[in-house]
Amino acid sequence: MAKDKGDEQRTPKLLAWLHGEIKTPPFTREGRKAAGYLLRMLQEGENLGMPRAEPLRIVGPRCGALRIRDGTHHWRIIYRLDSDAVLIVEVYSKKTRAVPQEVIDRCRKRLKDYDKAAKEASERSEKKSSRNGEN
Repeated sequence: MAKDKGDEQRTPKLLAWLHGEIKTPPFTREGRKAAGYLLRMLQEGENLGMPRAEPLRIVGPRCGALRIRDGTHHWRIIYRLDSDAVLIVEVYSKKTRAVPQEVIDRCRKRLKDYDKAAKEASERSEKKSSRNGEN
């Protein structure tokens, strides 16, 4: 029997932490659970929109922020969706209406450094494969 596309099991994407953590404290148990639930949804390929997530094109393509209300805090988890992983770029407590410029700058730098390291690793792997293939 043929499967519908909606019935196919997706392999969850990896969750890669470039910075930050979600633990109690400062998150409450409920806030940690909410964050974990939303991260799992991203890993499974769900498209999240307001009020759970917002796009952050100012940081870069495929970037967004999960919105976690946790008692008196409003947490943001900035992420980027790659083809094989969900990258966690920053976790911070929101205190202003706009994303602080220093947070944007840190996220851009982390992603630039990550992309550079990933490219170099890929090039090393290709070189090693081609050397092994020549023997």
